[in-house]
Amino acid sequence: MQKAIFLDRDGVINIDHAYVSKIEDFEFCKGVFEALKHFQSLGYLLIVVTNQSGIGRGYYTEEDFETLSSWMCQEFLYNNIKIDAIYHCPHSPEAHCECRKPKSGMFKEAISAFDIDVKDSWMIGDKSSDIEAAQGVNIGNTIFLGEAQNSGAKYCVNFLLDTIDLIKN
Repeated sequence: MQKAIFLDRDGVINIDHAYVSKIEDFEFCKGVFEALKHFQSLGYLLIVVTNQSGIGRGYYTEEDFETLSSWMCQEFLYNNIKIDAIYHCPHSPEAHCECRKPKSGMFKEAISAFDIDVKDSWMIGDKSSDIEAAQGVNIGNTIFLGEAQNSGAKYCVNFLLDTIDLIKN
């Protein structure tokens, strides 16, 4: 079995400017390259799980999302970081699908595809729905990025680089 770091995209990997769908609007969060390189060096798979309701709402297309995701992965590769997979939910909240966080569909798919050991895996998110989705598949190692009380996360940090102090093996 493998261990993984699950990461939300908007607010964790990039600054959340609301419905980011274009390369020119994508701005990496401070410390993301250093943190992901650290996790990768420890043998973790890097898996992005992201709600993208902008697709379901018609703000941008699936193709726009794929183009941006390919560009983002290439930027990581330039920094010797491999994103192992990106799972996304394209539905609006009104669709009540099984993949949209706080439901755990994207996690279940990744766990099955990569034979992931949830006990040795982590979730880093900036919304309580990220944490709830991870807990729905028994990922207990959860980190909330930001200043939220009541996120339900095991840990709460203000900066992504602070996660390095928590994830060491």
